[in-house]
Order: sequence, then C-alpha cells, then structure tokens
Amino acid sequence: MPTRLSNVARLTVAAVSAGLLTAAITLPAVGGTGSLVVSATEELNLKPMALVEPPLSQTSTVYDARGNVIARFYDQNREIVRLDQIAEVMRTAVVAIEDDRFYEHGAIDVEGTVRALVKNLSSDRLSQGGSSITQQYVKQVLLNAADTEQDKNKALEASYARKLKELRYAMGVEKKYGKDEILRRYLNIAYFGAGANGVQAAARRFFGVPASRLDLAQAATLAGAVQDPNTTDPSRGKKARELLLARRNVVLDRMAELGRITPEQASAAKAKKLGFKDVRLPNGCGDSDYPYFCEYVRRELLINPAFGGTRQARERAFAQGGLKIYTTLDPKAQAAADRAIKKHVNATDNALASEALVQPGTGAIRAMAASRGYGSSAKKKQISYNAVADARHGGLIGFQAGSTFKTFTLIAALQQGMKVDDGITVGNGYNAPSAAAFKNCAGGGVGDPSWTVTNDEGTPGFKTLRTGTWGSVNTFFMALEQRVGLCRTVETAKSLGALRADGRKLQEYETFTLGINEMDPVTVANAYAAIAAQGKYCTPMAITKITASGTGPGRTTSYRPSCRQALDPGIADATAHILSGVFTKGTMRGVGGIGRPAAGKTGTTDGYASAWFAGFTPDLAGAVSIGDPRGSQRHKLVNTTIGGRYFPLVAGASLPGPIWKDTMTAALKGVPATPFAPIDTGRFGGCGDDCAPARPSGDADRPDAGEPALGEPDPGEQGLGELDAEELG
Repeated sequence: MPTRLSNVARLTVAAVSAGLLTAAITLPAVGGTGSLVVSATEELNLKPMALVEPPLSQTSTVYDARGNVIARFYDQNREIVRLDQIAEVMRTAVVAIEDDRFYEHGAIDVEGTVRALVKNLSSDRLSQGGSSITQQYVKQVLLNAADTEQDKNKALEASYARKLKELRYAMGVEKKYGKDEILRRYLNIAYFGAGANGVQAAARRFFGVPASRLDLAQAATLAGAVQDPNTTDPSRGKKARELLLARRNVVLDRMAELGRITPEQASAAKAKKLGFKDVRLPNGCGDSDYPYFCEYVRRELLINPAFGGTRQARERAFAQGGLKIYTTLDPKAQAAADRAIKKHVNATDNALASEALVQPGTGAIRAMAASRGYGSSAKKKQISYNAVADARHGGLIGFQAGSTFKTFTLIAALQQGMKVDDGITVGNGYNAPSAAAFKNCAGGGVGDPSWTVTNDEGTPGFKTLRTGTWGSVNTFFMALEQRVGLCRTVETAKSLGALRADGRKLQEYETFTLGINEMDPVTVANAYAAIAAQGKYCTPMAITKITASGTGPGRTTSYRPSCRQALDPGIADATAHILSGVFTKGTMRGVGGIGRPAAGKTGTTDGYASAWFAGFTPDLAGAVSIGDPRGSQRHKLVNTTIGGRYFPLVAGASLPGPIWKDTMTAALKGVPATPFAPIDTGRFGGCGDDCAPARPSGDADRPDAGEPALGEPDPGEQGLGELDAEELG
C-alpha cells in the first residue's frame, strides 16, 4: 500500500510541476484493499485544448459516362460514412469493448484512466491503456497528421506527458462534438487491419458488405480488431486469424456481460466461423479494365491546372481526397474497340495496335484501347506506358502518322481556293526544285533537291484533289504542298491540334505531308473529329465533373468542352466530301464502308514502319495505329505475322482500316445515321460520286497506289526514344 500511494503521489507531483493539474487528485484507499477511486471528474482541473483535425485520406473513384466504377485510387483504403450508414450492432460492439461508459462519462473516463495509471505506475511500465473512445480518436488524429516517422513516434510514445496532452485534446473534442459525432469520427478513422482504414473499408475488405449490413458476429470481429490490428490482421495467415477469432469472442462475451446482447445471441455468434472473405479493393490503373483511359484521366488530373492550383495539391487531392471523378468513357464504344483490336491483333504479337475514339463537337474521348496488356510482365509482352496517348498522358513517342497528314495539305489547298477537281500533273518521282521551294515557319528553306520521293507503283498523270487523295499519291501531295506552302500546311495541322506525341515541336521538312512526325491515336482522332464537326476543334476531354469528398452530397464541379472554330465549315464539309470517297474509290475500297456516311484516310509510312487509319462520321471519330514498340524503324511491318495471319507488308488498309471498320460498326449500332453536310458546289465544284472526274484519273482509283511514303528521314529525330520503348515493351 505505501508503495502504491507513493507512486500516485509521484504522478501528482509530476503533473502539478508540469502545470497540467491545478488541483490535487484525491485518491483515498478503500477498505484496505489497495483499490483507488477518484472523487470527481471536476477535480481534474485540466483546460481543454483545440485539436487540429486534417481531412482524412479517402479513396478516389473514377466512373465511366454511365456511372460505372472503372478505377479507384488511394493512399489509404477508406470511405467516410455517416453514422446511419453504420450498423447499430457495430456501434454497440465497439462501445462495449473499447469504452462501455462512453455515453455516461464526460470528456475523460476518470475512473478508468486513473485505475490504468495506478496499475501502470505500480508495475513500472505501461500495461493498461484506460483510454476513452474520445482519447483514442485524438491519438488517431495525431497519428494521421504526422508527416514524418519522428512525428509518428511522438504520437505513439509511452509517456504520461503525451497522455495528459491527449486528455486536454479530448476535452476540446467533447466540447466541440456530441457523443454520436465522436463515435462516427472514431469509426471512420480507426485502422482495422488488412489495409482497411475506417469501418466501411473494413466491412468490405473483411466480409464484402457495407458497414450498414454487418451482423453481430461480423461487428464483434471488427470491434475486436481495433485493439491490435496488426497482430490480428487476418490477411497475414492462420495464426492471425485464430487470434482475431479469439478476440471476437471476447467482444461477444463482453457484450453479453453488459446486457447489450443475450447469452444465447453471444453463443450463436461464437459458433460461426470467422468468415474473412479477403475482398481486395482495386487500386490504380493496373487494376482497371480500362488501363489506358484510366492512365489518361490520372495524368490529366495531375497536369491540368483546372483541377487544382498546384501539382502537389492535385496529387494530394487525387490520392487522398476521396474524389468522385466522372468521365467521358462510353462502355459500348470501349467494348467495340477492345473486340475489334483483339480480333485482328494478338496480345503477344510484336506489333502493337492502338485506337482512340473521340466525339466530334465536344472532344470527349469515348474509348482508348490497345492490343497489349497494361503491366510489367515481359513474358506476357505487357507495356507499362499509355500506348494510346501522348507523353503528357503517360505515352512515349508514338508512331509516324504517315499519309493521315495528307489531309492537312488537302485542307490548306481548299483554304487557298482550289476546287475539288483542280489538280496537278505529277510523275513517278518528285524532287524539290530547290531548297527554297519549301520554307518552314521560321522562313528557312528545307527543300532537298537530292531527295526523291516516289510512289509505291507508277501512277503518273493529272491528279485532282479528289483522285490524288483517294489514291494517296505521294508525288501529288509533295507538289500540292509545294504549291500551298509547307508552313501553311503546318499551321493547318496545328490548328487541328496536331502535336508530336513526345511533346517536341513538329518537324517542318518538305515531307511533312507524308507524316514524318510521330503521333498518338488520341491526337489524330481528335484532329479528324474537328473535320467531322464542320471545323469545330475541341481539346481532348476525359473528365466531365468531379465531386469532392464529404459525408453529404459534396461539392461538384462540372467541366465543359473547350472548343474553337478552327476551320471554315464549308472547308470542313468539302474535306469530308473528298475523304468519303476513300471508301468507295480509294485506298479503303477493298475494305468497304460501315453502312452509313463516313470519311477517312489511310496512312502508311516509309518502308512500312507503321500503319494508320483515321476516319469519322458526324457522330464519332477514331484513329488506329500499328507499329512495333521495340522500334518501328528497326522492326518494320514486313514479312510479319499479326493476329495469326501472315502479312508480306502492312499498309493502312491492311489492319488499321479493318480494325476501325469493325469498331465503328459496333460502336454506332443502334445510333441513327447522320449525313454529312453537302459540299458547296458553287464554291468548291464537284457534283457527287455519280459524276465522272473532270480529268483522267489514271490508276489513282486503285487501292494503295501511292500510299507507302518514302518520307525523308530526319537524322536528328529518327529512332529517338525507341531504345526506351524497346526496354519497356
């Protein structure tokens, strides 16, 4: 007895010396048994201290355009819920085992606390906690707010100074909130083990149900887990599960002892198995069914100031803020793209096919698909970058866009007043007349008279804007670009959002029209979508609205398309008119159309390094690329097997065209066909597909007559980044 009293006296003196107690703690001995009681709570004259409560880390969720979950992101797996979203039996269980007098005592359970302090002092170690739920909440807040290991250790240190400070914080919390609100906050912050923070995440992780549907046995299990969540973490194996089961039964016995449940209910619950279902919550794009679109959304959130003032703030909000992110992804269009690519290209092929679908008039990205799986398995030939997007959105260098760039030269010619049947007589080869024949936008001459551009096969003769485009005649487009000006073609491409996939400046050489710049499917599809929208260019858009976290409805911010009129509508209509003939009289004639008005352009690069198709209807635009990510210039699409089929060479109509056709047919099924606006014949000439060409067209109607472009290699750029791609791919 003297030893215990001296210990208590020592605590009292220490507390008074620290200035934390201004009145003595009365601890009289009772009946000679050594038991100690405190006379009254008010004798602890502690001053309340305000607790800073930073927002809790929560899971951010990404949804498609129909409201389906497509991805989740979190630093801590947590979903904050209201008290009425937590089963009453769960609330009862945790109060029974952690603080059965929670609704009776004030800010501090003085009897329990002093009893624990006396026990700890008598044993010269901290053997008993005695903390109320409010105190435990305070400790969890301090722990969650700690940024460094030093701060975390300080929040957990076994010292009476820390304990008394927690008491002052607890008084502040109880002054600020009612008991129900404190319990709700505690259940949302507590760690239950198995990576589950908060009762909602724990209910789903342990049992696959929301916290509102927990039964007695499940509630007792979670209530038991909070005491030592690491030791009883059921994901760690059999021993931990046995410890958790034993702890559950302790909780059930305590609930029965307190009269919160009957002995029969306790026995029935104890007879049940643990029932741990180990339901893992997906985290990140690698766990998403739509990893490339997911990665685009993630990167867009991080790089776009519209979603937060600083990158650090955006990263924190995304990883911890519990955002609800609603996107433009159309599951029907996405499924169509996935099926089409899978039909034509195997995931284990060396060649990589990628496709993006964009809505004209909004820039909304409706689908992003690729033939390779997203991940780091070299055996499965997975890729860990975004094959469908540019470097800003997780991609690499992309593939040279080939003859899809001829469309920009065509538009420039129409802008300068050429009619659809105006043309140029060309031969089998083209050489720049002089270096000054092509000037970049800085005014420098870039023409190389020694470089000869040829067609795949001889197609000399007079080519019009229509027939030259339908046959994709290289020499015609070189001569046309010379006439309209290289810089004018470059500026036209830029006006439609053409940017290199690697983020560098567009390479302005005379073979610009032949597609020497590396591009990504999202950028190309979006450029063609602007033509479909009668010249209205919209920035690619993946996010429509974001709802901030909160226990209520939250704050929602909506995002509208960012658009501008890039082309005169009449120019866009004339371009669509010409490109629609690619399906009936040009390079896609062997593949055919999609049963509704459509327009597009094939693209094949020098030596078959890569192949493309970009096309559109008034309702949807898409671009497909295919190349070898090990390095398209070193591993060309010649004498190769793709999708189980041997190809002596791969051109735009060989694989990209059929993939686009299958995708668009399925994606637009059930959507009423929308016609293109008719061409202004008074301004551009032309009288429709039933009219004979104004001049002889030679062989231009034969598919792929001039498509494979012997584009000028850029010694400073060719192969840049391909070594990195090879390492990743």
